[in-house]
Amino acid sequence: MENEHILTAFDDDLNNLQNKIVEMGGLVEKQLLDSIGALLTFDMVAAKEVVLHDKHIDNLELEIDEAIVRLLALRSPVAADLRSIISCTKISCNLERIGDYSKNISKRTLAISDTGNLQLMGSGPVKTVSKMAEIVQNMIKNVLDAYIEKDATKADDVRAKDEDVDHIHSGLYRELLTYMLEDPKNISLCTHLLFVSKNVERMGDHVTSIAEHVHFIVHGKIPEESRIKRDKSSSTYL
Repeated sequence: MENEHILTAFDDDLNNLQNKIVEMGGLVEKQLLDSIGALLTFDMVAAKEVVLHDKHIDNLELEIDEAIVRLLALRSPVAADLRSIISCTKISCNLERIGDYSKNISKRTLAISDTGNLQLMGSGPVKTVSKMAEIVQNMIKNVLDAYIEKDATKADDVRAKDEDVDHIHSGLYRELLTYMLEDPKNISLCTHLLFVSKNVERMGDHVTSIAEHVHFIVHGKIPEESRIKRDKSSSTYL
Protein backbone atom coordinates (compact mmCIF):
# COMPACT_ATOMS: atom_id res chain seq x y z
CA MET A 1 0.00 0.00 0.00
CA GLU A 2 2.85 2.35 0.84
CA ASN A 3 4.59 1.57 -2.47
CA GLU A 4 1.36 2.30 -4.32
CA HIS A 5 1.14 5.67 -2.58
CA ILE A 6 4.74 6.48 -3.52
CA LEU A 7 4.14 5.56 -7.16
CA THR A 8 0.99 7.68 -7.28
CA ALA A 9 2.83 10.64 -5.78
CA PHE A 10 5.62 10.18 -8.31
CA ASP A 11 3.16 10.12 -11.20
CA ASP A 12 1.54 13.29 -9.86
CA ASP A 13 4.93 14.99 -9.70
CA LEU A 14 5.71 13.96 -13.29
CA ASN A 15 2.33 15.23 -14.48
CA ASN A 16 2.84 18.54 -12.70
CA LEU A 17 6.23 18.89 -14.34
CA GLN A 18 4.78 18.15 -17.77
CA ASN A 19 2.00 20.69 -17.16
CA LYS A 20 4.58 23.36 -16.35
CA ILE A 21 6.45 22.59 -19.58
CA VAL A 22 3.20 22.90 -21.56
CA GLU A 23 2.31 26.11 -19.74
CA MET A 24 5.73 27.54 -20.55
CA GLY A 25 5.33 26.50 -24.17
CA GLY A 26 1.98 28.26 -24.36
CA LEU A 27 3.50 31.47 -23.01
CA VAL A 28 6.36 31.23 -25.49
CA GLU A 29 3.98 30.69 -28.40
CA LYS A 30 1.96 33.75 -27.34
CA GLN A 31 5.13 35.84 -27.01
CA LEU A 32 6.10 35.00 -30.58
CA LEU A 33 2.65 35.90 -31.91
CA ASP A 34 2.58 39.14 -29.93
CA SER A 35 6.09 40.20 -30.96
CA ILE A 36 5.38 39.66 -34.67
CA GLY A 37 1.98 41.30 -34.30
CA ALA A 38 3.63 44.36 -32.77
CA LEU A 39 6.11 44.46 -35.66
CA LEU A 40 3.42 44.15 -38.33
CA THR A 41 1.18 46.84 -36.81
CA PHE A 42 4.06 48.91 -35.49
CA ASP A 43 2.43 48.85 -32.04
CA MET A 44 4.96 50.22 -29.55
CA VAL A 45 2.76 49.50 -26.53
CA ALA A 46 2.41 45.84 -27.50
CA ALA A 47 6.17 45.60 -28.17
CA LYS A 48 6.93 46.94 -24.68
CA GLU A 49 4.51 44.43 -23.15
CA VAL A 50 6.33 41.55 -24.85
CA VAL A 51 9.62 42.75 -23.35
CA LEU A 52 8.06 42.96 -19.88
CA HIS A 53 6.26 39.60 -20.09
CA ASP A 54 9.49 37.72 -20.81
CA LYS A 55 10.07 37.71 -17.06
CA HIS A 56 7.11 35.36 -16.63
CA ILE A 57 8.83 32.78 -18.84
CA ASP A 58 12.10 33.16 -16.94
CA ASN A 59 10.30 32.61 -13.63
CA LEU A 60 8.54 29.51 -14.93
CA GLU A 61 11.87 28.06 -16.06
CA LEU A 62 13.17 28.49 -12.50
CA GLU A 63 10.09 26.70 -11.15
CA ILE A 64 10.69 23.83 -13.56
CA ASP A 65 14.35 23.60 -12.56
CA GLU A 66 13.38 23.43 -8.88
CA ALA A 67 10.76 20.75 -9.59
CA ILE A 68 13.32 18.68 -11.48
CA VAL A 69 15.84 18.89 -8.63
CA ARG A 70 13.18 17.75 -6.14
CA LEU A 71 12.18 14.83 -8.35
CA LEU A 72 15.76 13.67 -8.79
CA ALA A 73 16.56 14.03 -5.11
CA LEU A 74 13.41 12.46 -3.68
CA ARG A 75 12.26 9.90 -6.27
CA SER A 76 15.51 8.50 -7.76
CA PRO A 77 13.87 7.88 -11.16
CA VAL A 78 15.27 5.35 -13.62
CA ALA A 79 14.90 4.36 -17.28
CA ALA A 80 12.13 6.17 -19.19
CA ASP A 81 11.17 8.32 -16.20
CA LEU A 82 14.74 9.53 -15.84
CA ARG A 83 14.93 10.33 -19.57
CA SER A 84 11.71 12.28 -19.35
CA ILE A 85 12.86 14.32 -16.36
CA ILE A 86 16.33 15.07 -17.71
CA SER A 87 14.87 16.08 -21.07
CA CYS A 88 12.65 18.61 -19.29
CA THR A 89 15.77 20.61 -18.39
CA LYS A 90 16.71 20.81 -22.07
CA ILE A 91 13.18 21.54 -23.24
CA SER A 92 12.60 24.35 -20.74
CA CYS A 93 15.99 25.87 -21.61
CA ASN A 94 15.09 25.88 -25.31
CA LEU A 95 11.68 27.39 -24.59
CA GLU A 96 13.31 30.12 -22.51
CA ARG A 97 15.63 30.98 -25.39
CA ILE A 98 12.68 31.21 -27.80
CA GLY A 99 11.07 33.63 -25.37
CA ASP A 100 14.27 35.68 -25.35
CA TYR A 101 14.22 35.90 -29.14
CA SER A 102 10.63 37.18 -29.04
CA LYS A 103 11.75 39.83 -26.58
CA ASN A 104 14.63 40.72 -28.90
CA ILE A 105 12.23 41.11 -31.84
CA SER A 106 10.16 43.57 -29.84
CA LYS A 107 13.28 45.48 -28.86
CA ARG A 108 14.11 45.73 -32.56
CA THR A 109 10.57 47.00 -33.24
CA LEU A 110 11.15 49.75 -30.68
CA ALA A 111 14.53 50.54 -32.21
CA ILE A 112 13.02 50.75 -35.70
CA SER A 113 10.73 53.53 -34.50
CA ASP A 114 13.83 55.59 -33.69
CA THR A 115 15.27 55.31 -37.20
CA GLY A 116 12.65 57.57 -38.74
CA ASN A 117 12.83 55.52 -41.94
CA LEU A 118 9.77 53.29 -42.13
CA GLN A 119 9.31 53.02 -45.88
CA LEU A 120 9.86 49.23 -45.90
CA MET A 121 7.46 48.58 -43.01
CA GLY A 122 4.42 46.73 -44.34
CA SER A 123 6.39 45.72 -47.42
CA GLY A 124 7.66 42.36 -48.67
CA PRO A 125 10.48 41.79 -46.15
CA VAL A 126 8.23 42.31 -43.12
CA LYS A 127 5.59 40.01 -44.59
CA THR A 128 8.29 37.40 -45.20
CA VAL A 129 9.34 37.61 -41.56
CA SER A 130 5.68 37.10 -40.62
CA LYS A 131 5.53 34.01 -42.84
CA MET A 132 8.64 32.58 -41.15
CA ALA A 133 7.15 33.27 -37.73
CA GLU A 134 3.91 31.53 -38.68
CA ILE A 135 5.85 28.39 -39.60
CA VAL A 136 7.78 28.52 -36.32
CA GLN A 137 4.59 29.12 -34.33
CA ASN A 138 3.07 25.98 -35.86
CA MET A 139 6.29 24.11 -35.09
CA ILE A 140 6.00 25.13 -31.42
CA LYS A 141 2.38 24.00 -31.27
CA ASN A 142 3.16 20.66 -32.94
CA VAL A 143 6.24 19.93 -30.84
CA LEU A 144 4.25 20.56 -27.65
CA ASP A 145 1.60 18.15 -28.93
CA ALA A 146 4.35 15.64 -29.68
CA TYR A 147 5.71 16.09 -26.15
CA ILE A 148 2.32 15.59 -24.52
CA GLU A 149 1.48 12.57 -26.69
CA LYS A 150 5.05 11.17 -26.59
CA ASP A 151 4.84 10.98 -30.38
CA ALA A 152 8.32 10.67 -31.88
CA THR A 153 7.01 10.65 -35.46
CA LYS A 154 5.31 13.99 -34.98
CA ALA A 155 8.48 15.34 -33.35
CA ASP A 156 10.52 14.18 -36.33
CA ASP A 157 8.11 15.98 -38.68
CA VAL A 158 8.69 19.19 -36.71
CA ARG A 159 12.44 18.67 -36.99
CA ALA A 160 12.18 18.41 -40.78
CA LYS A 161 10.06 21.57 -41.01
CA ASP A 162 12.97 23.73 -39.85
CA GLU A 163 14.44 23.40 -43.34
CA ASP A 164 11.66 25.67 -44.64
CA VAL A 165 12.51 28.34 -42.07
CA ASP A 166 16.19 28.25 -43.01
CA HIS A 167 15.38 28.55 -46.71
CA ILE A 168 13.14 31.60 -46.21
CA HIS A 169 15.70 33.28 -43.96
CA SER A 170 18.47 32.87 -46.53
CA GLY A 171 16.28 34.39 -49.26
CA LEU A 172 15.29 37.31 -47.06
CA TYR A 173 18.93 37.92 -46.16
CA ARG A 174 19.77 38.41 -49.85
CA GLU A 175 16.73 40.61 -50.40
CA LEU A 176 17.59 42.93 -47.52
CA LEU A 177 21.19 43.21 -48.68
CA THR A 178 19.86 44.36 -52.05
CA TYR A 179 17.72 47.07 -50.42
CA MET A 180 20.77 48.31 -48.51
CA LEU A 181 22.88 48.48 -51.66
CA GLU A 182 20.17 50.32 -53.56
CA ASP A 183 19.79 53.07 -50.97
CA PRO A 184 22.09 53.69 -47.95
CA LYS A 185 19.09 55.19 -46.13
CA ASN A 186 17.72 51.66 -45.86
CA ILE A 187 20.75 50.30 -44.02
CA SER A 188 19.59 50.98 -40.47
CA LEU A 189 16.07 49.61 -40.96
CA CYS A 190 17.25 46.60 -42.96
CA THR A 191 19.86 45.78 -40.35
CA HIS A 192 17.16 45.61 -37.69
CA LEU A 193 15.03 43.42 -39.96
CA LEU A 194 18.01 41.13 -40.57
CA PHE A 195 18.32 40.61 -36.82
CA VAL A 196 14.58 39.97 -36.55
CA SER A 197 14.80 37.37 -39.30
CA LYS A 198 17.78 35.72 -37.64
CA ASN A 199 15.91 35.64 -34.32
CA VAL A 200 13.02 33.79 -35.96
CA GLU A 201 15.45 31.40 -37.67
CA ARG A 202 17.11 30.65 -34.32
CA MET A 203 13.70 29.99 -32.79
CA GLY A 204 13.24 27.27 -35.38
CA ASP A 205 16.56 25.74 -34.31
CA HIS A 206 15.47 25.66 -30.68
CA VAL A 207 12.11 24.08 -31.57
CA THR A 208 14.08 21.49 -33.52
CA SER A 209 16.17 20.78 -30.42
CA ILE A 210 12.97 20.24 -28.42
CA ALA A 211 11.76 17.80 -31.09
CA GLU A 212 15.02 15.86 -30.78
CA HIS A 213 14.54 15.57 -27.02
CA VAL A 214 10.99 14.30 -27.52
CA HIS A 215 12.51 11.66 -29.81
CA PHE A 216 14.99 10.89 -27.02
CA ILE A 217 12.23 10.50 -24.44
CA VAL A 218 10.46 7.96 -26.64
CA HIS A 219 13.40 6.02 -28.11
CA GLY A 220 16.21 6.63 -25.65
CA LYS A 221 18.49 8.28 -28.22
CA ILE A 222 18.79 11.46 -30.25
CA PRO A 223 18.01 11.02 -34.00
CA GLU A 224 21.09 9.65 -35.73
CA GLU A 225 20.69 11.40 -39.08
CA SER A 226 22.10 14.92 -39.26
CA ARG A 227 19.56 17.69 -39.55
CA ILE A 228 19.70 19.50 -42.89
CA LYS A 229 20.58 23.18 -42.54
CA ARG A 230 19.39 25.51 -45.32
CA ASP A 231 20.53 28.77 -43.73
CA LYS A 232 23.15 30.04 -46.16
CA SER A 233 23.24 33.62 -44.87
CA SER A 234 26.69 33.25 -43.31
CA SER A 235 28.19 32.52 -46.75
CA THR A 236 25.96 34.78 -48.86
CA TYR A 237 27.45 37.72 -50.71
CA LEU A 238 26.40 40.00 -53.56
